[in-house]
Amino acid sequence: ITVDTTVPKLDFEYWLDKAIKWGQATTLESQKDVCLHLPQLQEFLHQIYETLKHMDSIVAIQQFPLIGQLLGRLCWNPFVVGYDESQKTLMWCLCCLYSSEPQNPVELKANSWIRSLLCHLLSSSKWESNEAETSTFISTLGYTSADYYCHLVKNMVFSLVTELRGNGLAIQERVSASHVNAVSLFCLPLITLPDLTPLLETLLLYHGGTSKEILSSEFLEAVNEAFLKKKISLPESAVFSLWLRHLPSLEKATLYLLDQLVSMQLNSLEEVACVIKDSLLPQAASHPAIFRIVNEIFKNALLETDGSPEVMNVIQVFTQLFLQARQNENKQHKFPLKAYFPCHHQPLVTALLRRPFELPTTHWSQHLKHISDMLKALVEDTNINSLADLFEIWFLVACFGEWLDIAAEELLKVAVEPDALLWLLAFYYCPQNENQQRSQTMVEAQAVYNHLMVVFSSAVLSVKDLEAAVHSVTDTEKCRNQHLMVHLLTSFLLFSSAGHMVAQAFIYHVS
Repeated sequence: ITVDTTVPKLDFEYWLDKAIKWGQATTLESQKDVCLHLPQLQEFLHQIYETLKHMDSIVAIQQFPLIGQLLGRLCWNPFVVGYDESQKTLMWCLCCLYSSEPQNPVELKANSWIRSLLCHLLSSSKWESNEAETSTFISTLGYTSADYYCHLVKNMVFSLVTELRGNGLAIQERVSASHVNAVSLFCLPLITLPDLTPLLETLLLYHGGTSKEILSSEFLEAVNEAFLKKKISLPESAVFSLWLRHLPSLEKATLYLLDQLVSMQLNSLEEVACVIKDSLLPQAASHPAIFRIVNEIFKNALLETDGSPEVMNVIQVFTQLFLQARQNENKQHKFPLKAYFPCHHQPLVTALLRRPFELPTTHWSQHLKHISDMLKALVEDTNINSLADLFEIWFLVACFGEWLDIAAEELLKVAVEPDALLWLLAFYYCPQNENQQRSQTMVEAQAVYNHLMVVFSSAVLSVKDLEAAVHSVTDTEKCRNQHLMVHLLTSFLLFSSAGHMVAQAFIYHVS
């Protein structure tokens, strides 16, 4: 190893001797000696850092064997840590000694020791016992003890943020990936400290010009956990960056939202929407990578819960909120639709993504017919390779439940051709057509629709008329798809002229 003489060995010995004596200083005179040498010490520490930042951690320790002892003693000296930029310089020196890929137990132990020192530099709790020794110095600075520690933390955070937010290549030369990794590790026990938030944000938005993740996974997991449990508040950009760079955090956030919605007593879809929007997942899903992952998790949740209506409601509300967030995006930052749905028939995707309010109500029926015709061509006129392919098409349609509700509403308009709209609903409730299941469902739906339209045109409506209309078509116990029949009946009750009165009477009748 070629010995670098930038930092003379004699200086290490000189300052280590000083650090040992300062550690034993109990008199006012000895404490004054510390303060007298602080400017020279800071300059020496700066020289150390300028040398270490260009060296491998192992080489640095081999070349300067006294460096660990020196930095360790200085980190525990409140006079040194409290002076000007010494705290920051100590921090970066320790980061230079941190091994990003430790190869043996010695290096692992050294990393643990460095992390403890880094954490100590931002924690005042361990200094409380030395209050008597530090009070003279603190009072000389014009601070109370509480102010001293508070300013110490804020100054350290500000220094690190300034260092990490440097411009261009200069930052990559000054701060290596292992240094940034070490900083992320020392943040672990302090993540919920409010003063640390600017540093958390800066780390989450920092990439350092490399494709490899430089922040520790423990840090990313801890930040995500604190954010989900509302222990910290972060800007949206920082949260989105966290989920983009750490897939397990995004998965946990999505599953946490599902668990939250299932366990909460929510009385309306508006309340569901508020919880989903508060999670920031719909806004984050404006990035295609996040959208596809969240969508895949929702899809698996629906399969595992055997098509739970609660999960389906969550998916449909989430999709609406995602579309709103995407619509609010600046046009320059918008991704093409194919980035979100790369494997789907793009004209069908485009049609489904049109929001109802974007079209005149007079065009709704025609738009739904267009969707139905494309869907029918995909399902019936082309070869579906597997049930998985059919499920993918069905799930795409299911995500846009808004159009399915409008299809049921449009059926009550006299001028509407019902076949395409009934087929669309029949496909949603019965995507497979084994043994002509969907065909039979279509026949039953057509019959119920015809009878409902007869009742709908009646001048006087009653519950008995409604019951007769439904039972005349099919026995509800043998009906192939009661969910579709309920959907048609609900739409009739909501949108017929006397529907509210009939619904009220019907509820009274069955209660």
